[in-house]
Formats: sequence, C-alpha cells, structure tokens
Amino acid sequence: MDLTETDFERMLFFEHARRNAEAAYATNPLDADNLTRWGGALLELAQFQSGDESVKMIAEAIAKLNEALEVNPQKHETQWCLGNAHSSLAFCTPDHDTAMIHFAKATQCFEKAVEEDPGNDLYKNSLEMSAKAPELHQELQRQMASQKATSSASSTSSTKVPKKKKSSDLKYDVLGWVILAVGIVVWVGLAKSQVPAMPPPPPR
Repeated sequence: MDLTETDFERMLFFEHARRNAEAAYATNPLDADNLTRWGGALLELAQFQSGDESVKMIAEAIAKLNEALEVNPQKHETQWCLGNAHSSLAFCTPDHDTAMIHFAKATQCFEKAVEEDPGNDLYKNSLEMSAKAPELHQELQRQMASQKATSSASSTSSTKVPKKKKSSDLKYDVLGWVILAVGIVVWVGLAKSQVPAMPPPPPR
C-alpha cells in the first residue's frame, strides 16, 4: 500500500497509541479507558492493512472493546467504538448473511451509546448511518462482482482499471468515514489521558 506523508504520520501516531495502551494494560488490565484507546488505535491501524490482515486487526479491536465493556458496561464511548468496529468488519465481509450479523451488532452498540448519552449528535448520526449501511454493503458487493465479471469477460486493461478503482474507492470511502470518526474519539481520549505529549493526528 502506497502511503502519503499524512497517512504515514497517522499510522505512526496510532501505532504509538497502541504501544502505550499495551504497556498500560500490563500495569492495569482493568482500565476501561485504556482498553477503549487500544481498540480504537487497532481499528485505525486496520485501514493500513489489506485483506486478512485488516480483518484480523479489526477482530482484535473488537476483542479489546468487549474487554473494556466487561469492566464498564455503561461506557458509551466504547459502545460507539465497538459499533464502528462491527461496521468495518461487515464492510470487509463479502458474505451477505455474516455482514448483516455485524451490522445488527453495530446498530445495537450505537443504540446503547445513544441510550447512555442521548445528547451526543455523533452517536445519533452513527445510528442513522447504520440503517443505511446494509444498502451500501450491497452496492459495494454489486460493484465488485461487476468488476470481476468485466475483467473476466474482457482482456482490455482500459475497461478493467476504472471499474476496479471505483469499487475500491467506495470501499475506502465507507471505511474511511467509519475510521476517521473513531480516530477523533481515540485522539480526544489520548489527549485526556496521562500519555506523554503527542501531536494531534494530521487531518485526513
């Protein structure tokens, strides 16, 4: 994956956050804030991976966020992050039924986050977006199937490249939206924590 300078800086920032969270976990494994930061950092780092590596990292993020909720089930930031993680995993899943299970879990998490913090517009927007997510997933899969059909039916590279680019652009637009929002929360969490001073992540 070719990274821009901004993306590289973001990757370094969240890798630093992940390592700090891992070190803090060794000292106190029952810190829900730290587990949430760890899960959020993993979710951010997943966008710099591809295929199975990305899925593996998202699954790891889900495990950390679930661990945080075992410590503090009322932690709305964690519920919201977990909703984004399930959405991301759903978009990485080609199987419709499996994706729908993750979208349903995401919706439940967003509902719980709104329940715990009803005045939070970000949570409300995420809940609204989660209703549209299955349709976006279907469109993404349709475009990818169409691209595969085009590349097998035609040997001309000029027809293959734009289709492939379009479907991957949609996928990254969706994942980017989800992950950017998580990044903001993780950065705010880091700013509030006792982590050594770090520059804010550069804007996407």
